[in-house]
Amino acid sequence: MLSVLASALYLTKMKLLILGGTVFLGRALVEAALARGHKVTLFNRGQHNPQLFPAVEKLRGDRDPSQAGGLKALDGRQWDAAIDTSGYVPGVVRASAERMRDVVQHYTFISSVSVYRDFKLAHADERYPLGILEDPSVEQITGETYGPLKALCEQAVQQVYAERALIIRPGLIAGPHDTTDRFTYWPVRVARGGEVLAPGKPDMPVQMIDVRDLAEWNIRMVEQKQSGTYNVTGPDYVLTMYKVLHDSQHVTGSDARFTWIPDKVLLERDVTPWIELPLWVPRDAKEGFRHTYIDKAIAAGLTFRPLDETIRDTLAWARTRPADHAWSAGLKPEHERALLALWHARQ
Repeated sequence: MLSVLASALYLTKMKLLILGGTVFLGRALVEAALARGHKVTLFNRGQHNPQLFPAVEKLRGDRDPSQAGGLKALDGRQWDAAIDTSGYVPGVVRASAERMRDVVQHYTFISSVSVYRDFKLAHADERYPLGILEDPSVEQITGETYGPLKALCEQAVQQVYAERALIIRPGLIAGPHDTTDRFTYWPVRVARGGEVLAPGKPDMPVQMIDVRDLAEWNIRMVEQKQSGTYNVTGPDYVLTMYKVLHDSQHVTGSDARFTWIPDKVLLERDVTPWIELPLWVPRDAKEGFRHTYIDKAIAAGLTFRPLDETIRDTLAWARTRPADHAWSAGLKPEHERALLALWHARQ
């Protein structure tokens, strides 16, 4: 019996190529693949965390074929599957996919829920209309073009790989090593204690997924050679801003006190949703952003660890960063204090 099991496990081992692989999700994908016994090769420029994974094969190059070296490092090689974590421009993504069409059997493209035309409809599924660029030749990545460009990248992969393509559309990703700080801000801020500015209303729904849950599910999907398109965020219950903040308080044991300031007041003071106050999306015509349909991914085996674990591990990692770390998101302390003072003055 054990020999049969061992043989079955052996047969599932893959030669896996990851484009990127050293920043946040890519890093988590490598860790998940190695934990499951797969042989991993990384292809990247070596510009981010080159010291990571010393035992993993690393091929240096540029996925843009117009750059020196380009994709030549991939020549003469074969892999069971590839995971593309770093594709943003359709022409470059197509070049990578076409170069690997005959040497990689299965291709995962990491996209985004930002591909959708809008977020007016709650619980819209993967068939909801995608965003379209007025000028499809545009390659500059901005807040307006990011989603439509990702949609074009998806289409390029699907045209090359057809039924061998797996398209993953994550929402907000949380957890250790997140350079965006879009979730990290809250555990760190709550741990600091005192009066905390909380945006909108306590019952505001939010969605997020731990990077490790996303990565582990992705690797399992690749093992099964699954294809198709999946929205991937979480959790599998209605998570609220109240729970995020109060679970952070529970984990940290801080003396944080939450002062909830209405959307309208924050917008009047030009506070930027999502960036200055992560997770906050005002209650307007973006219900779909707080209620992304994920039933298809759950049916395909997506699971979620407890929120407390994500908070605890994110905070532990954040505490290893330099004290003068330049935050990518979140209110500066002086701005938060000023907003709280203005709010109290209005009462």
